[in-house]
Amino acid sequence: MRIGELSRHSGCDVETIRYYEREGLLDAPQREDNGYRRYGDPHLVQLNFVRHCRSLGMSLADVRRLRDFQRNPSMACDDIDTLLDRQIEQIHAQRVALEALERQLRALRHTCGNPNPHPASECGILQNLQQAAEGAACECHPHSHH
Repeated sequence: MRIGELSRHSGCDVETIRYYEREGLLDAPQREDNGYRRYGDPHLVQLNFVRHCRSLGMSLADVRRLRDFQRNPSMACDDIDTLLDRQIEQIHAQRVALEALERQLRALRHTCGNPNPHPASECGILQNLQQAAEGAACECHPHSHH
């Protein structure tokens, strides 16, 4: 199949497929006499593998490492465990950071408790953002020093 057909079957953009190929995440396709790339079912499986890993938040470097294990199935898998443990730690850290960000945004949102429309000049949210820009304390970062 040509790249457009691979794109349709996988739901992956043509440019992304080319990028993954350049990055060594997909095996190089055969070339037709006219120079067009010719992909096979194994490429679709590889592409689905890469996309699945990416959907789990894995970096391209991690996906490349997993593809190395696929290409060398006799390798010990302890590095795969380490890779997943590191990914889990990163996701946990991101979750903690997102929860802190949510608290900050909620604190900022509460600075404008007026349910009725009012001029932006009276908006507590905008005032807090402006104060922070000027180096003063703000509701969303009460413990930071600007």
